[in-house]
Amino acid sequence: MVARYLWILNTHSSDPFMRNNFDAKLEKTKALPAAAATNYSDAIDLGQPSDHLEGLEVVISVPATPTLVDTKTVVLALQDSADGSIFADLDPVLVVQGVGGTGGPVSEKRARLASTARRFIRLRQAVATGGGDQTALSGKLRLAL
Repeated sequence: MVARYLWILNTHSSDPFMRNNFDAKLEKTKALPAAAATNYSDAIDLGQPSDHLEGLEVVISVPATPTLVDTKTVVLALQDSADGSIFADLDPVLVVQGVGGTGGPVSEKRARLASTARRFIRLRQAVATGGGDQTALSGKLRLAL
């Protein structure tokens, strides 16, 4: 499915390197976990491996975290899996740190999907011990086509 989107964009777009098109079907949002906890978004199925996936951009983001305690972190990491059940971390990793009593800033990280990425990808989210209550906020994983 994703490979077909990329083929259409690469053959019908005047600028195939401009990756600002998003499809809600290729987006996963998950509430951040409580302090000292980790959770995972649902997975996105990239379909069968294809050369078209190499140009895909992954976008990981989190809104401002005003209650994030100084020096504590929220970590959002991309993970992949061949079978949708056993996942491992990949780049990119987004780390937000509380600073100056104001929490953490709005943060986003973009990266091209690794050519070694497997069929399923998801977001791993972790809030440090003593990091404050971030459960009203959500991390987001999107594919930029």
